[in-house]
Amino acid sequence: MELKDIQNLIKFVAKSGANEVKLEMEDVKITIKTGEGKTETTILQHAAPMPMGAPIAQAPLAAPAAVETTPVSTEAAEDSKYVTVTSPMIGTFYRKPSPDKPLFVEVGDTVQPDSVVCVIEAMKLFNEIESEVSGKIVKILVEDSTPVEFGQPLFLVDPS
Repeated sequence: MELKDIQNLIKFVAKSGANEVKLEMEDVKITIKTGEGKTETTILQHAAPMPMGAPIAQAPLAAPAAVETTPVSTEAAEDSKYVTVTSPMIGTFYRKPSPDKPLFVEVGDTVQPDSVVCVIEAMKLFNEIESEVSGKIVKILVEDSTPVEFGQPLFLVDPS
């Protein structure tokens, strides 16, 4: 991992409002903690190797300072009966494993727990994202090849 990549990651975390981000790769372990006016970064080289496909980033969201109240639309009320599959990390969202392969899921497809629904690329590593519930995909909320944030909704699943 290059210094430029680490600096960009620190800037991204500071802007995102996340309290803490942990990134573990084969030979590098990075922890970035942010608070009011301070950023603390710990970088350890030659960390214990991780198995392939293990999650590499976890960033808990900071609580919003103020909550705006807006009227609930009928679409939002309809969406509340669905389960939302969210992004467990920051990275780039892809709907298929490679450009020449078919899509993981489409609207109307049925998924089971542990069914792969997409991949998220973070730091040149492709992480398979699995559905945590059984149901039918009713809406895909993110365009292919676009950046996603931690906790960003990716899919709506009808569990009924």
